[in-house]
Amino acid sequence: MTEGTTSAAAEGADTLTRLEQEGEIAADYLEGLLDIADLDGDIDMDVEADRASVSIISDAGTRDLLKLVGRDGEVLEALQELTRLAVHRETGDRSRLMLDIAGYRANKRAELTELGSKAATDAKNSGEPVKMQPMTPFERKVVHDAVKAAGLRSESEGEEPQRFVIVLPN
Repeated sequence: MTEGTTSAAAEGADTLTRLEQEGEIAADYLEGLLDIADLDGDIDMDVEADRASVSIISDAGTRDLLKLVGRDGEVLEALQELTRLAVHRETGDRSRLMLDIAGYRANKRAELTELGSKAATDAKNSGEPVKMQPMTPFERKVVHDAVKAAGLRSESEGEEPQRFVIVLPN
């Protein structure tokens, strides 16, 4: 191995270790939250796309956990921010951790991927830009990825919370 290869491998291992540590801190924080709220749930940790990913799942049924999702994922977004702050407090580094509860974000990702693909098809067929409804940063990212996979380009415009995606034809 060359020196550059060795240092790149060490850097990758350091990043993985750091992301796993973020997941552990987040899991501890969320377990405490579940205890306080007297909710049952299991914590699943992973590293996806260079970010820690933590999911709260339940075999007993997701009805109680859906309280932690809230209307349109508003409570989930707030809990994600609080969890990121807990990680920041422990590590001193900004976290890009993703939180999913009861599969809400995974289901939303599938819906948004389909929506982004449809908007890309519409833009291709019409030759006109397709303006979408306002979305959260997570939702816009999923749509941008779907549009890119379809071979088109997209941009975000507007100010939060009314920021939206425009799919551009070739």
